[in-house]
Amino acid sequence: MFGAIIGDMVGSIYEFRNHRSKAFSLFGTGCHPTDDSIMTIAVAKAILENDGKAEGLEDQAVKWMQKIGRQYPNCGYGGRFWSWMFSSNPHPYGSFGNGSAMRVSSCGWAGKTLDEVKALSRAVTIVTHNHPEGVKGAEATACAIFLARTRHSKEEIRAFIEDNCYTLDFMLDEIRPTYLFDVTCQGSVPQAIEAFLESTSFEDAIRNAISIGGDSDTIAAITGSIAEAFYGIPEDIRKRAVDRFRYACKTFYTDAYPDLLSIVEAFEQRYGTRNANE
Repeated sequence: MFGAIIGDMVGSIYEFRNHRSKAFSLFGTGCHPTDDSIMTIAVAKAILENDGKAEGLEDQAVKWMQKIGRQYPNCGYGGRFWSWMFSSNPHPYGSFGNGSAMRVSSCGWAGKTLDEVKALSRAVTIVTHNHPEGVKGAEATACAIFLARTRHSKEEIRAFIEDNCYTLDFMLDEIRPTYLFDVTCQGSVPQAIEAFLESTSFEDAIRNAISIGGDSDTIAAITGSIAEAFYGIPEDIRKRAVDRFRYACKTFYTDAYPDLLSIVEAFEQRYGTRNANE
């Protein structure tokens, strides 16, 4: 799931200043974790606390998304999610925004089968994004991650997505000049998946995602989460990302939940990660 965090940080400085090219500094000045990273880690914590089971996971998701999320009130949450996070009686609000897909990557690692992945994904999604498109966006992302980490080919992943989720009838070069900012699942998750499918490496996948513009941090988070499962994260990129994450948290966020990366480490120890040299 660390691939989602890397994509989020890389894209953080391009969300409102799109860069429609693959030529850019991977960790540009000012890049930092946004709500995408914070919620990705919160969902992973919920899965850890719930022992990887879907039953009861909704309650854990609410608990940890609120507990961790409230420590980062200015990291970029949407208005309705911000209200949900600080509510004493939170309810789902029919969202089909891509926030459901950007935070779901741990489900693709914790589930042992596609059915388990779908159940986990649904449990952590419907607490906020209970619209069918919100559920579908999260499920498509989590299932793509599962298929990638279980050594399915890109052709098989594409076929699954097209048979069950979205029609991928475009290429990045075709949409790059005109693709607009779109925070819906249906308007950004297919593009994020295509960015992975057209890639040649983990880094290339992230560059693909940034290059089309739009909601850059979230698209790159979704793409990065799948690319990690398929390629692994090169050690030099992981090290730079860890350093950047810790620096940015100290710089942008104070008095926050301690050492979020310890949750990432605990999750990877339990559910694994992909070695870039495999």
